[in-house]
Amino acid sequence: MTDSSPQAPVLLDVHDGIATITLNRPDAMNSLDVATKVLLREIVLQVADDDAVRCVVLTGSGRAFCVGQDLKEHISILNSDSSEQLFRTVDEHYNPIVTALATMPKPVIAAVNGVAAGAGASLAFACDVRILVDTAGFNLAFTGVALSCDTGASWSLQRLVGRAKALELLYFPSTIDAATSLELGLATRVVPADELAASVDELSTRLAAGPTVAFGAIRQSVTHAAGSTFEEALEMESQMMQRTGATSDHRAAVEAFVAKQRAVFEGR
Repeated sequence: MTDSSPQAPVLLDVHDGIATITLNRPDAMNSLDVATKVLLREIVLQVADDDAVRCVVLTGSGRAFCVGQDLKEHISILNSDSSEQLFRTVDEHYNPIVTALATMPKPVIAAVNGVAAGAGASLAFACDVRILVDTAGFNLAFTGVALSCDTGASWSLQRLVGRAKALELLYFPSTIDAATSLELGLATRVVPADELAASVDELSTRLAAGPTVAFGAIRQSVTHAAGSTFEEALEMESQMMQRTGATSDHRAAVEAFVAKQRAVFEGR
């Protein structure tokens, strides 16, 4: 059973086909300690497998989206007799979390309510859409603590901004403000803080009412094509066309089109 009490480090709210996952350590700027990573992994995997969830929103509470690894806990473990556990967190926590975010067969929105740094930025980059408040920003902070990048940043960042810019941002971390993030393609949309909730609600409601299987197939096709030949991409498109063509949503949409009516999608 997922802990969704107000004191939990990660909250889950599901309604009308939309699952909102909120990182809930505002006093620690939603940094990721072990307990938070374990619960976040559980919740992300849960909503990925829930057919009733047709759109996922990832956000933070307070003034930060997520500043990545909890370095206070990190240094405590580093100085303990259990320091070997530190870097198992990549395989045990970060990789499963970001894989589920990036591959689940439904749209994922990052509602970036404040700074997103390190693994927090990487989590946002794994989402399909990033809506930023105008005071938010990204920081690829890894080399600042003499670490490599993780949580999929090596894959997602260069696909958003290109290899050269990705290396620059990773080598020389600094906060990329919301306006610059929009110019670079790291942000999909920038809004005033008081408009974030309404903007996310409008988009998530629209996505949750859409053809979920088709969205998932497009997600999979675009990801596959990024590392494929043209011929391999066409083969994947063929497979996805067969999959979506067999859905109830496709049949209903064609019938609605012929009848000059608005299609209603059920996500199957």
